Amino acid sequence: MAFAMLEYGIVNHAGFTVITGEVGAGKTTLIQHLLSKLPGDVAVGLLANTGGGGDLLEWVLMAFDQDFESGSHVALYKRFKDFLLEQHSLGRRTVLIVDEAQNLGAETLEELRMLSNLNTHERELLQIVLSGQPELKTLLAAPSLRQFVQRVSSDFHLSFLDQQEVKGYIEHRLEVAGATRPLFTSGACDLVFYATQGTPRLINTLCDTALLYGFATESDEITVEIVKRVLDDKRRFGVFPIHPGPQYDYSK
Repeated sequence: MAFAMLEYGIVNHAGFTVITGEVGAGKTTLIQHLLSKLPGDVAVGLLANTGGGGDLLEWVLMAFDQDFESGSHVALYKRFKDFLLEQHSLGRRTVLIVDEAQNLGAETLEELRMLSNLNTHERELLQIVLSGQPELKTLLAAPSLRQFVQRVSSDFHLSFLDQQEVKGYIEHRLEVAGATRPLFTSGACDLVFYATQGTPRLINTLCDTALLYGFATESDEITVEIVKRVLDDKRRFGVFPIHPGPQYDYSK
């Protein structure tokens, strides 16, 4: 659904599209998937370093491989406008994607809104996609950004996976990797869920390590015992241990 909302925003020339989610929920992966699916008539600028300071226009121009090292703010603005008009004259759309947008701050978001003023009723020159952590939702709720929010045409919040979704996610990732049969028992999938609370990034790490343990012990499948051993070793020796939720029943 999140990807559908992203595609909807691009296809329907949405001025702003906003995707939010917790750390590790898959926002950046989603953006990368979008980049791989965009047609060739779309000029894309990806802005990932949103906390590096400096003039926003300089960062935006750099994202589109345009000269950003000389000229006043007015000159940079004209340079960017000329770039947008050139792309439009070539029949190309221009999309700016800002990852980790929660680092922008209200003032910078307002600058982005002002850049969107380059669009007119006759010409859609710039589309902007914002991806960020839940702090971005809080930031956009500020009264000072009311005009900004009114321009958001498509939005979605990525939540963590539930218990059944984690099982499906593990099976899907294994199938994509070439597995021809289930490799994780139902109990092992449940423990992965409780240990990671449905966070895709943590699921990937835990399952990858469990597969390594399974390979080392020549196991036919990944069982609860193997996942428990991974978690115990991470707790004892790892820098970043993963703790199962208190509701998990180890007697399973």
